[in-house]
Amino acid sequence: MALELPETVKQDHHGRPSFRVAGKIFATLWDADHMNVMVDEPGILTAVAEHPQACSEVYWGKRLAAVRVDLDVADVDLVEGLLEDAWETKRAGPAGR
Repeated sequence: MALELPETVKQDHHGRPSFRVAGKIFATLWDADHMNVMVDEPGILTAVAEHPQACSEVYWGKRLAAVRVDLDVADVDLVEGLLEDAWETKRAGPAGR
């Protein structure tokens, strides 16, 4: 799904596949069953509140950085929506985030 978004490239990130636009990571495949999607903080909190069985918070240090999606539980519409939101944010946002 991530590779279907325009200008997306797949690149290694510490031994895991990452998906990038404009040089910025918007998702990583953590393992075969989980994807971290870098939506903004309100998007993370909403996903976790609305889909607690499929989504959990990911912190890097003290910063809420991504939503972890259980791909065995999440429906296609949820995954697509999160990927599109993260892709748009990274495509339009400042470099280095």
